[in-house]
Amino acid sequence: MRAYSQPERATDPMSLPDLEIFHSEGETNRPDGWYWWTCFPGCMPDGEANGPYETSGEALAAAQAIGSIAQTIRYYAEG
Repeated sequence: MRAYSQPERATDPMSLPDLEIFHSEGETNRPDGWYWWTCFPGCMPDGEANGPYETSGEALAAAQAIGSIAQTIRYYAEG
């Protein structure tokens, strides 16, 4: 599932989803569950997967919370 780290950007026609939420079950060496990572469509992930979470909704909420924190830090850093 593709999603936005900042949900308000979903209505911006110039914005792309920057999150991928996915379920991993015995495919890798990670525990079963829902994960998220940042990546743009057609690009490799920016880092390791975050999780596991019980549901896709929990994974999305965690990712969007991080996106909100990053937006706040940028706001204060830019003054």
